[in-house]
Amino acid sequence: MASHYDAILAAPPCRLGARFSGEALTELDFLPADTPVSRRLDSRARALARELDAYWRDPAHIFDLLYTPAGTPFQQRVWQALLRIPPGHPTTYGAIARALATAPRAVGQACAANPVPIVIPCHRVLAANGALGGFMHASSGAPLEVKTWLLAHERQAAASGAAAAHRARSR
Repeated sequence: MASHYDAILAAPPCRLGARFSGEALTELDFLPADTPVSRRLDSRARALARELDAYWRDPAHIFDLLYTPAGTPFQQRVWQALLRIPPGHPTTYGAIARALATAPRAVGQACAANPVPIVIPCHRVLAANGALGGFMHASSGAPLEVKTWLLAHERQAAASGAAAAHRARSR
């Protein structure tokens, strides 16, 4: 499995397999937590690791990283919309569909096809009833556990930030 990736990085809920084309990140895959991490990282993987570490510390971190996700023009539109979803404030497939004048199922398919999750935060999209919906073409198991972890990580940070802002206003 490791030979398929340019780097495998540790992440709190799992491992991440990264592929690059030139200097650009093109794919980020969630791997089982027991997958061995890369012992040596090239400059691209070190830059990605720094960006991910910043996100693990602060989910509001905006990735400063060259990435080129391959997708259709429609998928690219959806992925651009995902970048506007603030951490800790998930939205629905339907809300994105209304904003893009399309169908929720089409938005869901574009989210599932996202080749660089976390960087493009497809995990921030839920079903209309608040259910997790799919994630990485899965409706159960490890992918939804990762989505749950990411949402909790962002929700906790958003709540801490809101509490700090309230304390500052109260002074």
